[in-house]
Amino acid sequence: MQTVEAGGLGIGDEHPPRIMGVLNVSEESPYDPSVFADAGAAAAYVDDDLIDEGADIVDVGLESANKRFEVLDPEEELQRLDTALEVIESVSGDAVFSIETRYHEVAERALSEGFDMVNDICGFADPELPAVCREFDAAVGKMASPADLQRPGAVEEVDWAARRSPAWADRADYVDMVYEALKHNGLTDKTIVDPAFGGWSEAKTLDDDRDTFRRLREFRGLGQPILVSINRKNFLRAIADRSTEAALPVSLAATSMAVERGAHVVRTHDVAETRDAALVGAELGGGSLRDDEIGVEQLDVVTPGDAARHLERVDGDLDPGETVLHTYECTGLDAEARATLEVVAPNHGVAVAGTGKSILLVGTPAAFRRFGHETDATTPLGTVIRRITEDCR
Repeated sequence: MQTVEAGGLGIGDEHPPRIMGVLNVSEESPYDPSVFADAGAAAAYVDDDLIDEGADIVDVGLESANKRFEVLDPEEELQRLDTALEVIESVSGDAVFSIETRYHEVAERALSEGFDMVNDICGFADPELPAVCREFDAAVGKMASPADLQRPGAVEEVDWAARRSPAWADRADYVDMVYEALKHNGLTDKTIVDPAFGGWSEAKTLDDDRDTFRRLREFRGLGQPILVSINRKNFLRAIADRSTEAALPVSLAATSMAVERGAHVVRTHDVAETRDAALVGAELGGGSLRDDEIGVEQLDVVTPGDAARHLERVDGDLDPGETVLHTYECTGLDAEARATLEVVAPNHGVAVAGTGKSILLVGTPAAFRRFGHETDATTPLGTVIRRITEDCR
């Protein structure tokens, strides 16, 4: 996993989760506590409500990303940048300052006048933006998006049959599209990838965001730190039927889970609370072996999908289904089914343990698939093995 430095701040597996607080200098932005037009008031908010509460990074937005509003052009963003520059000059606290922009002209001026990093919600749709970030040796957040400055985040609107192939487009799901969108137009050495949570298009569903969250570990296959923006998002609010104002608890629960699954930066309006939740996720999520001196890193691989992403990255030809081990407990099988398990399962690489009412089946997804192919699907044992193979894909 690549470690990224942003304004002297380390971001990666060996560092604590970083909290990105939000400041908007755009009157269209929907979350009132973070919106300021006056530089002095904005600077006080950054010091008191962001940095003092634990923000490592302050992300300054020049315009609302809400699709109901027209997109500003570079000249309009540059006019608002003057206010943003006044703010960071007036802040007394210590933080990394990120400019949210999709334009290389705005990024270049911001980086040359005090900003430390760039947050691009259009996924390098401006092909010159990565070059600007490389020129300034600046970290850059890249959100999954079409190569379209007007349509941030709408990855399902890409003509994937043309970009990849008709066969790929037929079998790809939403998370596959997000992953490919992040790869499109490449990554700089200091890119932080963002899987684009939120309602970026009419076609996107709450289940799309939930699937992305469940499979967050897969994005570690890109080899770069991960940024998540999940604060009070609809896909969390709907689980508990909460309004935006009442959605902090679900956001904090998801924050701990996101960090445990590999997120390195959490973007939020609720800095103090999110920081605590992120620290819990990091502390209790478990560590992994890492030794930079000899080049060893234990990868967080839980599913064949996680493994497939890493195998793609290193151009490996191993079967992803052979890379993880699953254990299932079965009860209620009759004597014939148990005898079949004990005799046939080991021939396919599935170990069987236990002599009482319960038995354990241990094997890789590929081993369970092999066993399933040799098992009569109409029998109770066949039903069990089929459900296992569906679960451990």
